[in-house]
Amino acid sequence: MKPIIRIHNLSKRYSIGALEAPYATLRETLTGLVRAPLKRFRRNGAGRDDTIWALKDLDFAIEPGEVVGIIGRNGAGKSTLLKILSRITEPTTGEVDLYGRVASLLEVGTGFHPELTGRENIYLNGSILGMKRTEIESKFDEIVAFSEVEKFLDTPVKRYSSGMYVRLAFAVAAHLEPEILVVDEVLAVGDAQFQKKCLGKMGDVARKGRTVLFVSHNMVAVKSLCNRAILLSGGRVAKDGGVDDVVNGYLRDADGIARTGIIPDDAPRLYGTDEAKLRSVRLTDLSDSEVAQLYLGQPCRVHLTFEVFKDIPDAVIEVGIVAMDGVQVTNSSNIDGGQPAMFLGRGIHKITLELDTILLPRQYSFHVSLNHSNGLTIELIERALDFDVLRVAESGGDSYRWTNVRGYVRPTSRWFEPQGSVPITGDSENSNAGRDLVAGGKR
Repeated sequence: MKPIIRIHNLSKRYSIGALEAPYATLRETLTGLVRAPLKRFRRNGAGRDDTIWALKDLDFAIEPGEVVGIIGRNGAGKSTLLKILSRITEPTTGEVDLYGRVASLLEVGTGFHPELTGRENIYLNGSILGMKRTEIESKFDEIVAFSEVEKFLDTPVKRYSSGMYVRLAFAVAAHLEPEILVVDEVLAVGDAQFQKKCLGKMGDVARKGRTVLFVSHNMVAVKSLCNRAILLSGGRVAKDGGVDDVVNGYLRDADGIARTGIIPDDAPRLYGTDEAKLRSVRLTDLSDSEVAQLYLGQPCRVHLTFEVFKDIPDAVIEVGIVAMDGVQVTNSSNIDGGQPAMFLGRGIHKITLELDTILLPRQYSFHVSLNHSNGLTIELIERALDFDVLRVAESGGDSYRWTNVRGYVRPTSRWFEPQGSVPITGDSENSNAGRDLVAGGKR
């Protein structure tokens, strides 16, 4: 069978900080020749622009009807690959052969004109995909019903919320019957119910024999939807095969950062302002002894070391706990409960977070971010340190005997039998009505 997508020796290079104008006057050209050597010297002391290879020497093919998950850490090249496949950007070297109509949903706003209404953008997108007006009209009611924005259909989409935008964009992309559907992590904008609805629709598209490329950090969604996965690392294909094999390998094989908690300068960073860098993450018990595993119910401390290069008067530090299947379990911030933001002056800062863990036995990872109080991200490191929660309980009076762990957290709870309960058999006078059965979540 002929592949529907064939990629050969594909590479994409970006220049860091290079600004290029498509046209220049003679004066601008001559001025640039004089200034350029000095500009390059001031930036890095070298005679060339700094460059980064977002993709390097990719080779693979995708057959019609395959549902392929593209996975990897931030900065691995996933979004760049999808932009090339969607003809939004051109490769530096290599070839991409596409044998079908492509519909893409890469980020909020892609493919929509903000001044046009939702109705007009449906027709615009359909035309871009090469659909005839009669074809678009035949799908119009399905698109509107799926997107749930009928009330705002004649409103310019610039007034839509991000959730409304994504609902309409996905509905258009999925219902206009492309041969290839490309979906990036943008679905994370929608609510849980709509995400489930989108995954169901992508499954329907796949069952009709169409090809789906799906980028997500949610490994549960990747496993449930895809039959194949491609793992990207450093812009290269690290692994390509059955979805269970590739995803399980990705979750199991932590890199040096996740194992040690030591964050080098070249660690993958999707966002950042260079005002500060996270240098290390350590996990300890309450006596500050370093650990890689926690007992069930064991309190712990997370020690963060930041190097700050410029005073940050409104620092907000967030530590998220994420399960290895990509589910965000919980999040803690220094402004929780109305606490003020921190002032972090230039220098080294060691911050400690003490947690009463309520996690069920699994493998987890800490995600750490440093932000301004207005939401601007200064530093974000995903999978900064992996750790395990064991089935063995911290206290002798506690245990966890179930072999199949369901869920991620165990709340503090109290179990009791209400007053007036009457056993079916036995002496009601000797019943335990009204008596606490289990306290504090212990089994």
